[in-house]
Amino acid sequence: MGIESHFVEGAVLVRLQGELDHHVVEQIRNEIDQKLQENRYRALVISFRGTDFMDSSGLGLILGRYRTMMQHQGKMSLSEVSPALRRLFELSGVLKILPVFDSESEALAAVKEG
Repeated sequence: MGIESHFVEGAVLVRLQGELDHHVVEQIRNEIDQKLQENRYRALVISFRGTDFMDSSGLGLILGRYRTMMQHQGKMSLSEVSPALRRLFELSGVLKILPVFDSESEALAAVKEG
Protein backbone atom coordinates (compact mmCIF):
# COMPACT_ATOMS: atom_id res chain seq x y z
CA MET A 1 0.00 0.00 0.00
CA GLY A 2 1.25 3.41 -0.89
CA ILE A 3 0.02 6.69 0.49
CA GLU A 4 0.58 10.16 -0.84
CA SER A 5 -0.73 13.09 1.18
CA HIS A 6 -0.40 16.81 0.76
CA PHE A 7 -2.26 20.07 1.08
CA VAL A 8 -4.35 21.17 -1.91
CA GLU A 9 -6.62 24.21 -1.93
CA GLY A 10 -6.88 24.31 1.86
CA ALA A 11 -7.63 20.60 2.22
CA VAL A 12 -5.65 17.49 3.03
CA LEU A 13 -5.68 15.31 -0.07
CA VAL A 14 -4.78 11.66 0.51
CA ARG A 15 -4.20 9.30 -2.40
CA LEU A 16 -4.22 5.61 -1.56
CA GLN A 17 -2.72 2.97 -3.82
CA GLY A 18 -2.75 -0.77 -3.38
CA GLU A 19 -4.62 -2.90 -0.87
CA LEU A 20 -6.02 -1.20 2.21
CA ASP A 21 -5.96 -3.87 4.92
CA HIS A 22 -5.05 -4.37 8.58
CA HIS A 23 -1.34 -4.53 7.74
CA VAL A 24 -1.16 -0.85 6.70
CA VAL A 25 -4.08 0.91 8.40
CA GLU A 26 -2.18 2.12 11.47
CA GLN A 27 0.56 3.75 9.39
CA ILE A 28 -1.99 5.44 7.13
CA ARG A 29 -4.10 6.58 10.09
CA ASN A 30 -1.05 8.18 11.71
CA GLU A 31 -0.05 10.00 8.54
CA ILE A 32 -3.57 11.30 7.89
CA ASP A 33 -4.03 12.40 11.51
CA GLN A 34 -0.73 14.28 11.46
CA LYS A 35 -1.73 16.14 8.26
CA LEU A 36 -5.19 16.89 9.68
CA GLN A 37 -3.64 18.34 12.81
CA GLU A 38 -1.41 20.59 10.71
CA ASN A 39 -4.48 21.67 8.72
CA ARG A 40 -6.62 22.20 11.85
CA TYR A 41 -9.12 19.56 10.70
CA ARG A 42 -10.73 21.80 8.09
CA ALA A 43 -11.09 19.49 5.10
CA LEU A 44 -10.13 15.96 4.03
CA VAL A 45 -10.40 14.22 0.67
CA ILE A 46 -9.42 10.59 0.27
CA SER A 47 -8.85 9.38 -3.30
CA PHE A 48 -9.14 5.66 -4.00
CA ARG A 49 -7.93 5.83 -7.63
CA GLY A 50 -5.28 3.16 -7.07
CA THR A 51 -7.10 1.04 -4.49
CA ASP A 52 -8.83 -2.14 -5.54
CA PHE A 53 -9.19 -3.98 -2.22
CA MET A 54 -10.21 -2.95 1.27
CA ASP A 55 -11.06 -5.00 4.35
CA SER A 56 -13.02 -3.99 7.45
CA SER A 57 -10.00 -2.21 8.94
CA GLY A 58 -10.04 0.11 5.92
CA LEU A 59 -13.68 0.89 6.61
CA GLY A 60 -12.73 1.60 10.21
CA LEU A 61 -10.05 3.99 9.00
CA ILE A 62 -12.56 5.93 6.89
CA LEU A 63 -15.22 6.02 9.60
CA GLY A 64 -12.70 7.04 12.25
CA ARG A 65 -11.46 9.96 10.12
CA TYR A 66 -15.08 10.94 9.46
CA ARG A 67 -15.81 10.99 13.19
CA THR A 68 -12.69 13.09 13.83
CA MET A 69 -13.66 15.56 11.12
CA MET A 70 -17.18 15.91 12.51
CA GLN A 71 -15.85 16.52 16.04
CA HIS A 72 -13.77 19.40 14.67
CA GLN A 73 -16.53 20.77 12.40
CA GLY A 74 -14.50 19.83 9.31
CA LYS A 75 -15.66 18.38 6.00
CA MET A 76 -14.71 15.14 4.31
CA SER A 77 -15.34 13.51 0.95
CA LEU A 78 -14.15 10.53 -1.06
CA SER A 79 -13.21 10.32 -4.73
CA GLU A 80 -12.41 7.94 -7.55
CA VAL A 81 -13.95 4.87 -5.94
CA SER A 82 -13.93 1.65 -7.99
CA PRO A 83 -17.22 -0.22 -8.52
CA ALA A 84 -16.10 -2.94 -6.07
CA LEU A 85 -15.28 -0.41 -3.33
CA ARG A 86 -18.47 1.54 -4.05
CA ARG A 87 -20.44 -1.64 -3.43
CA LEU A 88 -18.57 -2.19 -0.14
CA PHE A 89 -19.29 1.43 0.86
CA GLU A 90 -22.94 0.96 -0.04
CA LEU A 91 -23.30 -2.23 2.01
CA SER A 92 -21.48 -0.75 5.01
CA GLY A 93 -23.49 2.47 5.06
CA VAL A 94 -20.53 4.75 4.24
CA LEU A 95 -22.44 6.21 1.27
CA LYS A 96 -25.17 7.42 3.64
CA ILE A 97 -22.75 9.68 5.53
CA LEU A 98 -19.98 10.56 3.08
CA PRO A 99 -20.23 11.97 -0.43
CA VAL A 100 -18.34 10.18 -3.18
CA PHE A 101 -17.20 12.04 -6.30
CA ASP A 102 -15.85 10.89 -9.64
CA SER A 103 -12.84 13.24 -9.49
CA GLU A 104 -10.52 14.75 -6.90
CA SER A 105 -11.41 18.25 -8.11
CA GLU A 106 -15.12 17.65 -7.44
CA ALA A 107 -14.35 16.23 -4.00
CA LEU A 108 -12.10 19.20 -3.19
CA ALA A 109 -14.79 21.65 -4.29
CA ALA A 110 -17.33 19.92 -2.03
CA VAL A 111 -15.21 20.23 1.12
CA LYS A 112 -14.48 23.90 0.38
CA GLU A 113 -18.18 24.85 0.13
CA GLY A 114 -19.94 26.46 3.01
